[in-house]
Amino acid sequence: MELLMLPEQLNPGAIPDDRLTIPHCKELLSQLQTWLQAQFEAQEDVLPLVMARSEFTDQLLTRLWLKFGLDKHPSLALIAVGGYGRSELHPYSDIDILVLSQKNITPQQGETISQFLTLLWDLRLDIGHAVRSLKECVQQGKDDITVATNLLESRLICGSVQTFDALQEAIQPPKFWPSDAFFRAKREEQMLRHQQYQDTAFLLEPDVKSNPGGLRDLQIITWIARRQYGAMSLQEMTSFGFLNKAEYLELQDCQNFLWRVRFALHLAIQKNDNRLLFDRQRIVAKMLGYPGEGNAPVEQMMKRFFQTVRRITELNEMLLQLFDEAILGNESTKTKLVNENFIVRGTLIDVLEPSIFENAPHTMLDLFYQIAENPEITGIYSSCLRALRDARRGLVIALQELPECRERFMAILRHPRGISLPFTLMHEHGILAAYLPQWSQIVGQMQFDMFHAYTVDEHTHRLLKNIYRFQQAERAKLHPLFFETYNRLKKPELLFIAALFHDIAKGRGGDHSDLGANDALYFCELHGLDRYEGRLVAWLVKNHLLFSVTAQRRDIYDPDIITEFARAVRDEEHLGYLYCLTVADICATNDSLWNDWKGTLLKELFFATQRALRQGLENPPDMRLRIRENQRQAMLILKIQGYDESKINQLWQQFKADYFLRHGSEQIAWHSRHIIDHADQSKPLVVFGNHKTRGGSEIFLYSPDMPNLFATVAAILDHKNLDIHDAQIMNSKDGYVMDTFVVMEPNGEPVVVDRVPMIIQSLEQALTRPGYTLPPSRPLSRRHRQFNVPTTITFLPVKGDHKHSLIELVALDSPGVLARIGSVFQECELEVHAAKITTIGERVEDFFSLSRHDGFPLTDEDKQKLEEKLIEKLNPSDEM
Repeated sequence: MELLMLPEQLNPGAIPDDRLTIPHCKELLSQLQTWLQAQFEAQEDVLPLVMARSEFTDQLLTRLWLKFGLDKHPSLALIAVGGYGRSELHPYSDIDILVLSQKNITPQQGETISQFLTLLWDLRLDIGHAVRSLKECVQQGKDDITVATNLLESRLICGSVQTFDALQEAIQPPKFWPSDAFFRAKREEQMLRHQQYQDTAFLLEPDVKSNPGGLRDLQIITWIARRQYGAMSLQEMTSFGFLNKAEYLELQDCQNFLWRVRFALHLAIQKNDNRLLFDRQRIVAKMLGYPGEGNAPVEQMMKRFFQTVRRITELNEMLLQLFDEAILGNESTKTKLVNENFIVRGTLIDVLEPSIFENAPHTMLDLFYQIAENPEITGIYSSCLRALRDARRGLVIALQELPECRERFMAILRHPRGISLPFTLMHEHGILAAYLPQWSQIVGQMQFDMFHAYTVDEHTHRLLKNIYRFQQAERAKLHPLFFETYNRLKKPELLFIAALFHDIAKGRGGDHSDLGANDALYFCELHGLDRYEGRLVAWLVKNHLLFSVTAQRRDIYDPDIITEFARAVRDEEHLGYLYCLTVADICATNDSLWNDWKGTLLKELFFATQRALRQGLENPPDMRLRIRENQRQAMLILKIQGYDESKINQLWQQFKADYFLRHGSEQIAWHSRHIIDHADQSKPLVVFGNHKTRGGSEIFLYSPDMPNLFATVAAILDHKNLDIHDAQIMNSKDGYVMDTFVVMEPNGEPVVVDRVPMIIQSLEQALTRPGYTLPPSRPLSRRHRQFNVPTTITFLPVKGDHKHSLIELVALDSPGVLARIGSVFQECELEVHAAKITTIGERVEDFFSLSRHDGFPLTDEDKQKLEEKLIEKLNPSDEM
């Protein structure tokens, strides 16, 4: 490509010597950035733009080199290395230079070079520099693969040609990083880099450069080819047989797209940072011209981004395999014939006749069935992968339309190892997208929120992997109820199909659960499942959020809630399938979402529903029996601990019946023991406990009632950076509060023991001092500022003579939000009886059980006033 000519006024070579000053050079650099942005916005290709900045920098550095008289030192050379050595400088890329001398740098030379570098820093250039003798430089390169790689891309800017030539001669193999050692080191370097990104290319805030499938994965291919063959570009690799023309054009297209994203990102943030964070994605998408309102431009851009990195990842894997054979000679001599179509080379499966995939498309599915059948297979051989890619691209219909393919697909689903490695490889190499038309629509589909850590397709892939992992005997301790429940399922493949379809309709508009259920039902009918099985799968897809919503956002100690959930679930078979799907789904959403508290809630709901189903929904549980049993068990515990029965009964006479229903016997005994031992009943009692069965730290408060107590406690805990997950708000008959809060550290773990005394002290002070000044809320985070979550309040229906009003509140998760909600309840003169606090990324979805101070449910007037006050107090614009 021809170099884009810089305007004459931006030519450093034309600057008179007397104007080669810091102010004028800064102005010139500013004009260059303005010109680059104008050219980019005018849709100029990125390649000539990055080359233009490199050419400008060459001329400027050359003029400054001459200005300091460094040209008068005949052995000194100014050399561009790294990306600058490739003549690729994005708007704010660092400028890596090497000042090289054939011999040791003299003190006089060192002083002049120091002045030269100081001027570059004064110009605010992001300079990465090294000053070395030839001997030092070569030794550094031998010791460090990163230095060696930079040297391979070195280019003379100005100075001694002889010194530069000497460097080029010194870094030729075999003395300096022979091809085999270089290949091993770069492959290891890539593996370690990928581990830093959780070995996935599909994190929702990716790094354009270093992410798996990013620009680094493209560069490693060219570095290895340059070391082995002297190929200076992707195009030159085609002449060595490693890339065909179609693959070269594909990689070139991928590089051009990632370059445009990186170029726009640099212009947007005006610094050298390659992370596509949420707060940057909107402006980058706009600069790249993606249309639409709201999140549409971001989702379009990121979908193409993730599809691009997937293509790079696949080609990177194939080419590194080819290099492994060519450079290391690792073409396995150990082979095993699988059948008439496939052979295993070492641990990789290969196809005997590459054209078989195009001639008989069902053999593409046979490939993955053989991977399931042969556990020694760890991947796909490079020639087989190339044939698979070519055949996949030549398909004119979805594979599921072919009866032979449907038969193979179901065989993979039903195989004990089918959803392990085979499904992973089908996902990575586009076969799932080729099989299911709906799957192709979610490939790279991002979810612009802080809840999901992965794209829709990658999330579903991880869900399937979780199902496989959690049902393994060696992992039974990880999720014991999942393990037991899964191994009682009659047809696990129904769970796999439901997992495949649970999010498959995202991005289409409408309710993805309803749309996905319809897709799943059609799939089941097409694949020969009977009517009951198809309806079960469709029900699971339609209701895949029901279990988690009920457990985390409803009062599961309310018998009506359990009965309602049990009616929806119908029977224990549906309950088992839905429980397994829910656990695997939560764990696949992001790596920090699952914790013991969620596990506890799901188990409690599971067993409560199981009991309801077994005794019959027409026979609701007798709450009086449960209360008496909890009291009996708690009394037994307290007697063993040496407490007097009469004192216990005297205390319990002040407790309302609801207290004994909503707390287990161990909790009741724990509370009672501390209250009896509490010397001064006029002062608040604050007790911490870590109960593994509850999955978090419990804070029990026993204190004379006071105004705004819920809001006060919430503000203190927020200030201590604790997450509230559950609250039971109780009042005794004699005017005491008996509140229980389940709290955790932000990482989902119980509260660190060393922090407990200070938290107790802060709560005691707040509950003791009238007019206690609450600590200010923390500022809204950078990530949260990108989201506008409108506050919505839903009043849930209640049955019979229910004394409380139930509300569900959705709002932006901002610091102090729970305290503000509590203050609104106080202002509206409402009592809080129970709360479920659920944080889903950037939003809170909280449940509250409320009543008026007189103990009655809210009137319509109360509800309207509450809704208006909450929206006013929680409006996201107030947080910006």
